Amino acid sequence: MTHADRAPIGIGMIGYAFMGMAHSQGWRNAKSFFDPKLEPRLVALGGRDRAKAEEMARRFDWQSVETDWRALIAREDVGLVDVCTPGDTHAEIAIAALAAGKHVLCEKPLANSVDEAEKMAEAAERAHAEGVRAMVGFTYRRVPALALARKLVRDGRIGTLRHVRAQYLQDWLTDPAAPYSWRLDAARAGSGALGDIGAHVIDLTQFLTDEHITGVSATLDTFVPERPLPDGDGTGRVTVDDAAVFLGRFSGGAMASFEATRYAAGRKNAIRIELNGTEGSLAFDFEDMNTLWFHDASAQAETQGFTRILVTEPTHPYLGAWWPPGHLLGYEHGFSHQAADLLTAIAEGTDPEPSFADGLRVQRVVAAVQASAAAGSQWVAVDETKTAGTTREVA
Repeated sequence: MTHADRAPIGIGMIGYAFMGMAHSQGWRNAKSFFDPKLEPRLVALGGRDRAKAEEMARRFDWQSVETDWRALIAREDVGLVDVCTPGDTHAEIAIAALAAGKHVLCEKPLANSVDEAEKMAEAAERAHAEGVRAMVGFTYRRVPALALARKLVRDGRIGTLRHVRAQYLQDWLTDPAAPYSWRLDAARAGSGALGDIGAHVIDLTQFLTDEHITGVSATLDTFVPERPLPDGDGTGRVTVDDAAVFLGRFSGGAMASFEATRYAAGRKNAIRIELNGTEGSLAFDFEDMNTLWFHDASAQAETQGFTRILVTEPTHPYLGAWWPPGHLLGYEHGFSHQAADLLTAIAEGTDPEPSFADGLRVQRVVAAVQASAAAGSQWVAVDETKTAGTTREVA
């Protein structure tokens, strides 16, 4: 099949800030490097500020702008709706898009509450029966080194899982004079470091291990309770956590520790994950994202130790579409992998991952962490209720 024979699908994206830029780049490069069976066409960009949306559209070649997300969803030339807005709007937009028969990609976290996430998973299940697909954007799953780590775990290379360690460390709030933003407002963001970045390592560890978190003991803290408003007129009250630390247990019995903070001075985007098993270990740090460390416990004692794997070979996940070995990938490439995978799933009629049910599972862990912290770090079981939206996905 030649590129000219690819069926087109119109993309309508709602949101034009940081995530909107990353997603725009992803849609463009998915078409250029992966040549998926559906050709994405950037037909409509949605945003309340027309001037800013038009500038974003100009920069990334979106064909038109809508200032009402309902109008964008209603367009006949939009077949897939990409939701890149703050979390308080995810449920309303995604459910409406699915009801209109549009495929949906929704940024993480799926929602701001378990109730909203359940409704979204149920809407996705109903739409699935009509051939409509939904996916949540836990993009780090598509970092080649992490995709390789999942394969090694599935191949039994680390044996029975014993320990999981996961951190997501940033430092952009260490200065108490850093301005207030919507990410610090619980009504819009749902939670702070926990849902913004902690959700990523919650999802990643469940993805890598093929297991799920069954219970947690947690503590949350807010270090700076008020921050100056961006316009300099007064301060805004911080109503979310600045840092989250919790212990967990996985369904196979492994112990786990998690940390998410935006106050780790010097750590810009450190996603650190280590898995220890009976036959070996795996370690990863996103600040060195093209590298995976693997320890094979079956090696002879004199040669045991962690081996550095440079994940740039064409046989590694996703790398065959990119550059020669040793030519490194960056943050933006995961969004191209995400777009290509979703387009392929829609074209082939398969179920994309992570599903809204996967997003719901993460939201239930987030809720358990919040409940545990509110109860003085009491152990809280993660709700594993099977709703209509989780029937197929729950193991």
